[in-house]
Amino acid sequence: MMLKKMIFTNSAGILVSRILGFIRDLLTASFLGANIYSDIFFVAFKLPNLFRRIFAEGAFTQAFIPAYAKSKNKIRFSSVIFLQFIALIMFLSLLVTLFSTLVTKVIALGFDEKTVDLAAPLLAINFYYLPLIFMVTFMATLLQYKKHFATSAFSTALLNLSLITALLISKDLDKYTMTFYLSYAVVIGGFLQVLVHILAIKANNLLKIFTFRSFFIKQNKFYKNFANSTLGNSMMHLSAFLDTWLASYLIAGSISYIYYANRVFQLPLALFAIATSTALFPIIARAIKNNDEAKALSLMKNASQILFILLSISTLIGLVFNEFIVEILFQRGSFSQEDSKNTALILFMYLLGLLPFGIAKIFSLWLYAKEQQFLAAKISIKALACNIIFSLILIKPYGAVGLAFASSLSAYVLLYLTLKEFGLSNFLNLITKKFS
Repeated sequence: MMLKKMIFTNSAGILVSRILGFIRDLLTASFLGANIYSDIFFVAFKLPNLFRRIFAEGAFTQAFIPAYAKSKNKIRFSSVIFLQFIALIMFLSLLVTLFSTLVTKVIALGFDEKTVDLAAPLLAINFYYLPLIFMVTFMATLLQYKKHFATSAFSTALLNLSLITALLISKDLDKYTMTFYLSYAVVIGGFLQVLVHILAIKANNLLKIFTFRSFFIKQNKFYKNFANSTLGNSMMHLSAFLDTWLASYLIAGSISYIYYANRVFQLPLALFAIATSTALFPIIARAIKNNDEAKALSLMKNASQILFILLSISTLIGLVFNEFIVEILFQRGSFSQEDSKNTALILFMYLLGLLPFGIAKIFSLWLYAKEQQFLAAKISIKALACNIIFSLILIKPYGAVGLAFASSLSAYVLLYLTLKEFGLSNFLNLITKKFS
């Protein structure tokens, strides 16, 4: 019952955030359309958003919670991790500011010099969302350990509200100026998310965690697990990043088509798979720490059965009504009928991988709870390598549609490899066995 309540809380928060996110995308499509200006903003937002998804949707939490649970001095451990991370991320943000043109060239190799010059200052602004979202993720992880999910689930709505406000304020300005308004709104949204998490931390009596005493205490095992967890959680996000990178070589608007299609694809994935795994992981980690694997397996069975049904229904609806969904959400203003058709076809291809992506996420929790982050990282690298190969094969004949299909093909590789390490026989036993 507690698990269902936590999943519902996460799903409700994600749903509110995603509804606002679609309003944001609707306004973005209407005011900016699918063109060079939308492309440069999405590229500028892509890198910090990639890190946000990797941090907030598993990597940090899956390394931190098992280590935090086992730590004898939780205050010292958590404060050291926070200080070391924030120092590194701020340094990285300063480097991106100083070398924004070079970084932009790297993440959008298909852009010409003029387009790079337009995108570079936007990237520098957007990247300061990263240290803010790390603070949010750190506090959210502590709250999750305390079984408090509501603040983190609903706080992403603040980012979308900030962006919606920026769009409404700047709608009558030229499109390039609008991208600056959007970029500053990203940073403001990050500040708002930090603020509500500080209030939640205080309400849950966790402020003592920020009693900073030392900076130089080594945490080699944690960082090793975090690095491996980052790789293990990065496959789907790096796949989307790869799509954007390769799409920069295609016709103008391709990046935007991929972005809008991926936004629709991410809704059921976040609403069901990410919400479930976020609620499930702290409980599984505690159960395994207490040597109660039967409880952990029972929770995984229940969660995976529910998730299979929800994602299957979502996939079927999306495949049948893909063009209708895109038209309803985006086709207005500068976003044309042709843009809708292109986006809908890409969405169709992404949806083919929804079910394997979601189920793989649940079964990867077993590896993370057992602190087998390196094994999960190897699985992710193999799946990503397959994605790269599929993308290079399919991009020339099919363009952006081929990139989306390559992503879905790699999802089946990811699922197979994850279940193989979990144990195919264990998986079959999990399906048929009843747990007390």
